[in-house]
Amino acid sequence: MARSGALRLLAGVRDGLSLADQAGALKGLAPADQARAGRLAAAVLRHRSRADAVIAAHVSRKPAPQVADVLRLAVVEMLELGGAAHGVVDAAVTLTRGLGHKGQAAAGMVNAVLRKAAGHGGWRDLPPQPMPGWLREPVAAAHGEAVSLAIEAAHGAGAPLDLTPKPGVSVEGAEPLPTGSLRIHGPVQVSALPGYDQGGWWVQDAAAALPARLLDPQPGERIADLCAAPGGKTLQLAAAGARVTAVDISPARLRRVADNLSRCALSAELVAADALDWRPDAIPDAVLLDAPCSATGTIRRHPDLPFLRDGSGIPALVDLQARLIDHALSLIPPGGRMVYAVCSLLPDEGEAQVAAALARHPGLAVEQPSLPGTDPSWITPEGGLRTRPDHWPDRGGMDGFFMARLRKPG
Repeated sequence: MARSGALRLLAGVRDGLSLADQAGALKGLAPADQARAGRLAAAVLRHRSRADAVIAAHVSRKPAPQVADVLRLAVVEMLELGGAAHGVVDAAVTLTRGLGHKGQAAAGMVNAVLRKAAGHGGWRDLPPQPMPGWLREPVAAAHGEAVSLAIEAAHGAGAPLDLTPKPGVSVEGAEPLPTGSLRIHGPVQVSALPGYDQGGWWVQDAAAALPARLLDPQPGERIADLCAAPGGKTLQLAAAGARVTAVDISPARLRRVADNLSRCALSAELVAADALDWRPDAIPDAVLLDAPCSATGTIRRHPDLPFLRDGSGIPALVDLQARLIDHALSLIPPGGRMVYAVCSLLPDEGEAQVAAALARHPGLAVEQPSLPGTDPSWITPEGGLRTRPDHWPDRGGMDGFFMARLRKPG
């Protein structure tokens, strides 16, 4: 059942749907099978190029898309996830026969290919799933080929679960990270973890927790959190004692923020509005802007993203980010501060965006970060902080982020 669910998810990705938007594809499956289907589909997307290389060695022509997905699923399950070959091959043949007349005709080929593939000995030596060209080219230009390969390897490894705890809270079995986050390795049920019902922490990648720490919120400060959902940074600011106004264009996403605030016994004012149009009743002391972006820094946890985007939307995002920066600066008083952040690997959305803002706003300054647990090599020439998926390779990596703290002239 989980394998058939995974195939439905993969078909949805081929049709342009993200994994997260396909809850209906798993309707009728038990919760455990739904979770396994999601893990299987994600693993196939993380290792699709490797699976295709193995399959290509044993076929004379390219299989039909549905059959190709069955082959990829079986190859990844055997060679990456350690599934027993006999059971995986039998299941793949059964799934193929269930694809209709063409599936019936392809079942023998699937059986033969997978029996040969089961003995493939060079899986780990195959190159990782490559980033799409529109992403890889600027990343390689900025960081070099070795870093690009390391990022791709990190994408293939996936992402552990990170938590941001309230001050003084620990979670049994979690690894404390140098920056203050907690990390849990392996599949877990979030709501069953210690401290969930007590609201002692929330799920947030270690890199995503850094922008709020970079802002350095103080008790009693008025802080505007623009483009706030899903709300991890709002919770951080509120836990620090700031008076937070969280602004997001999506009422549905703000309801999720409200639920997490309630669970964690924290408070913030929630405003459903376009951040470009919103102006506060009282001038905030600081602004945190986690701007809409390509989200290319999150591929390790969203492996479907490279298959859904072609880079054509980047110029519009860069323009929107620039307008949001200008608007955010207009909200704070002289001498006030803001943090600009994006979960992107693209320099155009990060380093170049801040350089352009400095050129547009004479006197605007970047305050060089000094955060516990971060490496000085992460600081960029512009004075921002750049995290990458290949950072902390021995700990499981982190999302790709760019962030910078800007000070408005007094």
